[in-house]
Amino acid sequence: MHRRTSLAVLAGIAFGVVAAGRPLAAGPSYRVSLRQLEQSLQERFPLRYPVAGLFDVVVAVPRLRLLPEANRVASDLPVQVAGPALRRSYAGELGLDFGLRYEPADRTIRAHALRVQSLTVPGLGGQAAALLQQATSDLAAQALLEVVLHRLQPRDLALAEAMGLQPGDITVTQAGLVIGFVNKPASVSE
Repeated sequence: MHRRTSLAVLAGIAFGVVAAGRPLAAGPSYRVSLRQLEQSLQERFPLRYPVAGLFDVVVAVPRLRLLPEANRVASDLPVQVAGPALRRSYAGELGLDFGLRYEPADRTIRAHALRVQSLTVPGLGGQAAALLQQATSDLAAQALLEVVLHRLQPRDLALAEAMGLQPGDITVTQAGLVIGFVNKPASVSE
């Protein structure tokens, strides 16, 4: 029994060194850099959303900023607004921030709890601007709420799963995300 415990401790230390790139401080973790997050988003954008059949909003690849003090991520999304109700195309920017959650069904880190901070579309006025402002919150809630920011591969979780661990809290740091691991809950059949 003592040998089994020692092997588990050694495996935990090895996992921490491999996943975190340095010795463990508080337990095993997995790191995702800002660059990895941005590369993952490039595959999912641009996105197009119709607004009341009057115009479309095209959202380009977002620029991310890490907010460690709030444990959130901010994003500036370039937007293009055009359609039959407008005489020309307008460029602007949507600013928002969001929390993060892990989805075990597909091993993804997703945006959640979105908050729209700003929407600026220079030159767009009148009813179109009012409609766009009104639709922005709905658009963000529906379209961007569950955007996949990163997908963990089976190899990323193999050692943790062998140790009876699963992803837990996600912490935003100045360099990226740190995903902590926690014990898996005991199954009902045990």
